[in-house]
Formats: sequence, structure tokens, C-alpha cells
Amino acid sequence: MTATTTICIDPRVKDILTSLKRDPRESYSSVVDRLANMAIDNETLSDEAIHGIEEALEDIKHGRLHTEEDIMKEFDLL
Repeated sequence: MTATTTICIDPRVKDILTSLKRDPRESYSSVVDRLANMAIDNETLSDEAIHGIEEALEDIKHGRLHTEEDIMKEFDLL
């Protein structure tokens, strides 16, 4: 079942939606549906991933950070 709704969008957003069409005849509804489905992640994080995120947040809170430049120097990539 479909419903028709009129919405106002910025012309720039419309241009972006147009560029995301897989085919010129694809409807904007299909483009928005595809994007909305891509934005939803139904996979839950593992306990290990959650623990890693918590550790990273603690590192950030305590200033245990390395700049990109520091890492590049450490691995002789500069």
C-alpha cells in the first residue's frame, strides 16, 4: 500500500536524491526507502565490541590519545 504525501525539500537535497537514483526512472520513494534501510543496523554489538568502545572512551576521557601525525611517525609513514 502506498500513500501520497507532499513534502518540501531543499533543492540541493533533491539534487542529491536525483544523483543517488540507480536508474533515471527510479522513484524518489525508492531512493529514500533504500537510504533509510541502509541507516538502520539491526545487528547487535558483541560484548567484545562494547568492551572495546568503553575502553576507548576511557582512553579519550583520560587524554590517552595519539595524533595521526604521531602514528605516521611511529610507523615511518611520513
